Amino acid sequence: QVQLVEAGGGLVQAGGSLRLSCAGSGRTFSNYGMGWFRQAPGKDREFVATISWNGGSRDYADSVKGRFTISRDNARVYLQMNSLKPEDTAVYYCAGSGNRWSSTIPYDYHYWGQGTQVTVSS
Repeated sequence: QVQLVEAGGGLVQAGGSLRLSCAGSGRTFSNYGMGWFRQAPGKDREFVATISWNGGSRDYADSVKGRFTISRDNARVYLQMNSLKPEDTAVYYCAGSGNRWSSTIPYDYHYWGQGTQVTVSS
């Protein structure tokens, strides 16, 4: 079993930066592919970024490429968000896939955090 806890959300002006972190508990955390998803009010949850168990594979949504960077160490997964836009406003969720591989599909993820709010003002 893996428990995930996100941190680092908040209010920022457009053009600013935030760094989200996701702490994973459980001895198998470092063996799992991880992802970040987000959900804005009235919209479906959407893929943001994913990373494989060893960081060798990473993928990003087109809307965040060049602005967001996913990374990890043995205990945490991070999402560095630069050049933030008002349309990035959402609750951001960390997710664990339960296997070693990265994935852009929410159904591939077995473990989810509670989410952290990111609000970007114009």
